[in-house]
Amino acid sequence: MIVAGFEKVSEKQFNQDLIKLLNVSDDKYANIIIPRRATSGSAGYDFTSPVDFVLRPGEMIKIPTGIRCRINEGYVLEIYPRSSIGFKYQTMLANTVGIIDSDYYYADNEGHIIIALMNMGNKDLVIKAGERFAQGLFKQYFLAEEEDVVSKRT
Repeated sequence: MIVAGFEKVSEKQFNQDLIKLLNVSDDKYANIIIPRRATSGSAGYDFTSPVDFVLRPGEMIKIPTGIRCRINEGYVLEIYPRSSIGFKYQTMLANTVGIIDSDYYYADNEGHIIIALMNMGNKDLVIKAGERFAQGLFKQYFLAEEEDVVSKRT
Protein backbone atom coordinates (compact mmCIF):
# COMPACT_ATOMS: atom_id res chain seq x y z
CA MET A 1 0.00 0.00 0.00
CA ILE A 2 1.38 3.42 -0.95
CA VAL A 3 0.92 6.02 1.80
CA ALA A 4 3.48 8.70 0.89
CA GLY A 5 5.77 10.23 -1.69
CA PHE A 6 9.16 11.93 -1.44
CA GLU A 7 10.24 15.00 -3.40
CA LYS A 8 12.89 17.68 -3.25
CA VAL A 9 12.31 21.00 -1.51
CA SER A 10 12.91 24.04 -3.71
CA GLU A 11 16.49 24.94 -4.49
CA LYS A 12 15.98 28.27 -2.71
CA GLN A 13 14.79 26.59 0.51
CA PHE A 14 17.58 24.02 0.42
CA ASN A 15 20.29 26.65 -0.08
CA GLN A 16 18.87 28.83 2.72
CA ASP A 17 18.97 25.89 5.14
CA LEU A 18 22.41 24.76 3.94
CA ILE A 19 23.88 28.20 4.67
CA LYS A 20 21.99 28.58 7.96
CA LEU A 21 22.83 25.12 9.36
CA LEU A 22 26.22 24.26 7.87
CA ASN A 23 27.53 27.61 6.60
CA VAL A 24 27.94 26.01 3.16
CA SER A 25 27.21 28.22 0.17
CA ASP A 26 28.36 25.88 -2.62
CA ASP A 27 25.64 24.57 -4.90
CA LYS A 28 24.80 21.08 -3.58
CA TYR A 29 21.21 20.84 -4.85
CA ALA A 30 22.19 18.31 -7.53
CA ASN A 31 23.48 16.02 -4.74
CA ILE A 32 20.00 15.48 -3.29
CA ILE A 33 18.85 11.88 -3.75
CA ILE A 34 15.20 10.87 -3.25
CA PRO A 35 15.06 8.22 -0.48
CA ARG A 36 14.75 4.63 -1.67
CA ARG A 37 14.69 1.20 -0.08
CA ALA A 38 17.90 -0.77 -0.64
CA THR A 39 16.15 -4.11 -1.25
CA SER A 40 12.60 -5.36 -1.77
CA GLY A 41 12.64 -6.62 1.83
CA SER A 42 13.83 -3.33 3.35
CA ALA A 43 11.38 -1.53 5.63
CA GLY A 44 13.36 1.71 5.73
CA TYR A 45 13.88 4.35 3.07
CA ASP A 46 17.53 5.42 3.04
CA PHE A 47 18.36 9.12 3.43
CA THR A 48 21.65 10.24 1.91
CA SER A 49 23.68 13.30 2.74
CA PRO A 50 23.92 15.98 0.04
CA VAL A 51 27.22 17.17 1.60
CA ASP A 52 30.41 15.73 3.01
CA PHE A 53 30.64 16.03 6.79
CA VAL A 54 32.67 14.87 9.76
CA LEU A 55 30.96 14.41 13.10
CA ARG A 56 33.50 14.32 15.91
CA PRO A 57 32.91 12.67 19.30
CA GLY A 58 30.65 14.78 21.51
CA GLU A 59 29.44 16.97 18.62
CA MET A 60 26.03 17.46 17.03
CA ILE A 61 25.26 18.39 13.43
CA LYS A 62 22.03 19.24 11.58
CA ILE A 63 21.95 17.91 8.02
CA PRO A 64 19.49 19.49 5.58
CA THR A 65 18.46 16.54 3.40
CA GLY A 66 16.73 18.57 0.68
CA ILE A 67 13.77 16.18 1.03
CA ARG A 68 10.12 16.72 1.90
CA CYS A 69 7.41 14.07 2.08
CA ARG A 70 3.70 13.97 1.26
CA ILE A 71 2.16 11.59 3.80
CA ASN A 72 -1.42 10.37 3.92
CA GLU A 73 -3.34 11.36 7.04
CA GLY A 74 -3.17 8.63 9.67
CA TYR A 75 0.49 7.86 8.91
CA VAL A 76 3.80 9.23 10.17
CA LEU A 77 7.37 9.00 8.90
CA GLU A 78 9.80 8.03 11.66
CA ILE A 79 13.49 8.82 11.12
CA TYR A 80 16.30 6.73 12.65
CA PRO A 81 20.07 6.61 12.13
CA ARG A 82 21.24 3.72 9.99
CA SER A 83 21.98 0.86 12.34
CA SER A 84 25.58 0.64 11.13
CA ILE A 85 26.44 4.18 12.28
CA GLY A 86 24.66 3.64 15.57
CA PHE A 87 26.53 0.42 16.21
CA LYS A 88 29.99 1.40 14.91
CA TYR A 89 30.05 5.05 16.02
CA GLN A 90 27.43 5.28 18.80
CA THR A 91 25.73 7.97 16.71
CA MET A 92 22.10 8.77 17.41
CA LEU A 93 19.53 11.33 16.43
CA ALA A 94 19.55 14.35 18.72
CA ASN A 95 15.80 13.86 19.27
CA THR A 96 16.21 10.03 19.49
CA VAL A 97 13.51 9.46 16.82
CA GLY A 98 12.49 11.99 14.21
CA ILE A 99 8.73 12.30 13.76
CA ILE A 100 7.52 13.72 10.45
CA ASP A 101 3.77 14.39 10.63
CA SER A 102 1.56 14.48 7.55
CA ASP A 103 0.95 18.22 7.90
CA TYR A 104 4.68 19.02 8.10
CA TYR A 105 4.63 19.03 4.28
CA TYR A 106 2.85 22.41 4.53
CA ALA A 107 5.28 24.00 7.04
CA ASP A 108 6.90 27.37 6.33
CA ASN A 109 10.16 25.62 5.39
CA GLU A 110 8.35 23.48 2.75
CA GLY A 111 8.48 20.51 5.12
CA HIS A 112 12.26 20.25 4.69
CA ILE A 113 13.44 17.18 6.58
CA ILE A 114 16.50 18.13 8.62
CA ILE A 115 18.23 15.35 10.51
CA ALA A 116 20.24 16.17 13.66
CA LEU A 117 22.92 13.64 14.61
CA MET A 118 24.99 13.35 17.80
CA ASN A 119 28.21 11.37 18.07
CA MET A 120 28.28 9.73 21.49
CA GLY A 121 31.22 7.49 20.60
CA ASN A 122 34.97 7.97 20.59
CA LYS A 123 35.80 8.14 16.87
CA ASP A 124 34.96 10.49 14.02
CA LEU A 125 31.99 9.66 11.80
CA VAL A 126 32.88 10.59 8.22
CA ILE A 127 30.03 10.79 5.70
CA LYS A 128 30.53 11.67 2.03
CA ALA A 129 27.90 13.27 -0.18
CA GLY A 130 25.61 10.54 -1.51
CA GLU A 131 26.29 8.23 1.43
CA ARG A 132 23.37 6.80 3.42
CA PHE A 133 23.24 7.95 7.03
CA ALA A 134 19.60 7.69 8.16
CA GLN A 135 16.46 5.75 7.33
CA GLY A 136 12.76 6.51 7.45
CA LEU A 137 9.89 4.14 8.19
CA PHE A 138 6.22 4.85 7.55
CA LYS A 139 3.88 3.81 10.33
CA GLN A 140 0.16 4.04 10.85
CA TYR A 141 -1.03 5.73 14.03
CA PHE A 142 -4.34 5.79 15.88
CA LEU A 143 -6.30 8.37 17.90
CA ALA A 144 -7.70 8.28 21.42
CA GLU A 145 -11.45 8.77 21.94
CA GLU A 146 -10.77 12.12 23.62
CA GLU A 147 -9.48 13.48 20.29
CA ASP A 148 -10.87 16.93 19.44
CA VAL A 149 -7.93 18.77 17.85
CA VAL A 150 -9.01 21.00 15.00
CA SER A 151 -6.02 23.37 14.68
CA LYS A 152 -3.88 23.31 11.54
CA ARG A 153 -0.13 23.81 11.08
CA THR A 154 0.73 27.33 9.97
